[in-house]
Amino acid sequence: MSKEYYKKKIIDLRASMQKEKEAKKRDNEYYARMIKSASTPSSKASYRKSKIDRAAYHDRRIESLKREIENTREALKRERARNK
Repeated sequence: MSKEYYKKKIIDLRASMQKEKEAKKRDNEYYARMIKSASTPSSKASYRKSKIDRAAYHDRRIESLKREIENTREALKRERARNK
């Protein structure tokens, strides 16, 4: 693979990570509204659980993207060293 490929991939991964952070924020706001407007204690509890699960999903996805960025950086370093 070329250096340009890895550079582009890092840029794309960073953009994906930013989108994921925005999605997490949006979901948190949505569930906060739903919890606030819920009429029964059981529905509030259900929304709270959903909010926690969804936030954990976003956190796992963000961490996965961070690891992928690091792996791509390492591959870029190897590519640079190989072309010297």
